[in-house]
Amino acid sequence: MRMYLSSFRLGDHPERLRALLGDSGPTDIAVIANAMDAQPDNERRAGVRREIGALAALGLQPVELDLREFFDQREDDVAAALARYPSVWVRGGNVFMLRHALARSGADTALTDLLRRDAVVYAGYSAGACVLAPSLRGLEHCDDPQVVPGTYGEPVTWAGLGVLDHAIVPHVDSPDHPESEALNAVAASYRADGVPHQALRDGQVLVIDGDDAHVH
Repeated sequence: MRMYLSSFRLGDHPERLRALLGDSGPTDIAVIANAMDAQPDNERRAGVRREIGALAALGLQPVELDLREFFDQREDDVAAALARYPSVWVRGGNVFMLRHALARSGADTALTDLLRRDAVVYAGYSAGACVLAPSLRGLEHCDDPQVVPGTYGEPVTWAGLGVLDHAIVPHVDSPDHPESEALNAVAASYRADGVPHQALRDGQVLVIDGDDAHVH
């Protein structure tokens, strides 16, 4: 597996993302912004534009892949769409909304399969990293899970993708981020309960390349 998991946005080490992708020139990257699906359309569009601009500045070729277009379609459809990209960038927002979009589109199964075959570089931040955990329990103290039934009338999915064997807790000890206090509390709760997790300050990234995993 190859993964670039940032606490906030690109973090302080975008060169490590480029290294995972290879330096052979422009690389297509699918931008998944469904963690923002509960936000007003103009805010969501602005968020997507910001991600595309930041990734393009790295010399990448970002294109949004909106998972809502694959809701209730055949799993093969989203799998084929994702397979066209050597990398995905999964941005932050509400982790429960993101998890719902991954499940309803079938992208959860498709992405985990691509990762296990080392056929994609998974990159992203905040909710995009948190969703990889075995469980999303605890994150309700930061993100509102009720946006899912409120938006879609469907139940919340509490299981993470299970790609990682531990949780990711972003924005810890990051006083400039509005969610830092809540996530400090989540990390403290995980420590008290013995929940395996990796806390990240804004600027830090967890880079996974096969068996090698380091926080930078």
